Amino acid sequence: MLAPSSILRRPTSRAGGGRFREPLVDKAYDAIAEGSKSFAAASMLFDRTTRERVWLLYAWCRRCDDIADGQTAGGELGDQSGLEGRVRAIRALTRTALEGQPTADPGFDAFGQVASETGLTLEDADEVIAGFELDAEGWRPRTEADLMRYCYHVAGAVGTMMARVMGVDSADEDTLDRACDLGLAFQLANIVRDFDEDDAAGRCYIPAEWLVEEDIPPGQHMKPHHRFTMAKLSARMVRLMERHEAAAKLGAARLSFRQRWAVLSAARIYGAIGRKVRDRGQLAWNSRVHTGRAAKAGHVAAAFWEALRNDPARPDEMPRWTRRELAAMGKPS
Repeated sequence: MLAPSSILRRPTSRAGGGRFREPLVDKAYDAIAEGSKSFAAASMLFDRTTRERVWLLYAWCRRCDDIADGQTAGGELGDQSGLEGRVRAIRALTRTALEGQPTADPGFDAFGQVASETGLTLEDADEVIAGFELDAEGWRPRTEADLMRYCYHVAGAVGTMMARVMGVDSADEDTLDRACDLGLAFQLANIVRDFDEDDAAGRCYIPAEWLVEEDIPPGQHMKPHHRFTMAKLSARMVRLMERHEAAAKLGAARLSFRQRWAVLSAARIYGAIGRKVRDRGQLAWNSRVHTGRAAKAGHVAAAFWEALRNDPARPDEMPRWTRRELAAMGKPS
């Protein structure tokens, strides 16, 4: 007969929940190839170790996003009811993965694997999960600061984690700040591209103060008669994106050549999305903006020479919002 201590003994902790690493990496690649062709293209430029770790982290981000948004591989937003329970599930599965226990979900097991290799913590993950909590609360940005706080949690914090995955020391605050800037730039490009899709799902990430300034009533911003004004607001958001994009390049200069090439390629591809929305004006949301294979190849080639030169221009003005300020917003003082 088993002793009680044997019955209650906790299973042995193993990175990846006991899964073999190679199949986890394969699943992670499938996730990025389906969920983000732009990031998948840029990630191929990393050395093998960094590339695989980036895929593993992306797999967790993609899975969390899909659970929170009720979607598959970043597709059409699904049912938004019960979001609070889904966020609790994300947090519980992430904690289980970090404890080295199986989660029965390769996306979360992938996070356990990459965390064991790079030192990512639950605190790092919590910064990202906080963004899903904002959506669960039905939160909407009132000010530009609110917008940037949201962007920090859903993308800036991911950029910081990606830098850690690339080997940036946790004490190298300035380089981590610049990695956060890149995440912020990516998210601003995503938001401006998805004005129409978010509106259809009952979401709006445009600061209410911006809409008030343009005399647009709540919930009416995507009506046809407001499209010219929305083009003006999209240009305003792209200017924010470009400021963070330029700052991010200062941090990329400190990375190894292949890492720098990959990061600059991603910056060019995502930046092109935001600029394409801006340039289309009021027609920007008639069809979803994307970059084709030829355009991606062009951005990768241009990034090669930019990475080789490695002489980024310092922006005339650094971003107004810093990583520390955005992380502190909404937390007890």
